[in-house]
Amino acid sequence: MQNDDAFVQALNITRAQAGVRSMTAQEIVQYAKEVAQGIRQMQGAGEGLGGAVEPAVDPRDAVRESSVVCLECGAKFKMLTKRHLAQHGLTPEEYKAKWGLKKGASLACKSLQRMRR
Repeated sequence: MQNDDAFVQALNITRAQAGVRSMTAQEIVQYAKEVAQGIRQMQGAGEGLGGAVEPAVDPRDAVRESSVVCLECGAKFKMLTKRHLAQHGLTPEEYKAKWGLKKGASLACKSLQRMRR
């Protein structure tokens, strides 16, 4: 999106807001400027995110006694399933390769690993 698109979006948001509550002409102009500026800032911040992704926790600490932390989103589970990893667009093999885990590494918490032995 370009800056013109940001201003058009800001006008659409302002129009919707003005339809819901009463606003003076000055308030409408000020609101449109603030929204457009906010949209531009978000666009600028989004451009810098294309680089490396930081894990939610240290990969060495992801497998804990009673939980496993997903390095993509930081959610805690007893076991990271294929279904959850698919929400991130990854297979278990891709997940392990991305975060530097061994191919044979378990994606289950330590207590669950012991119960299965």
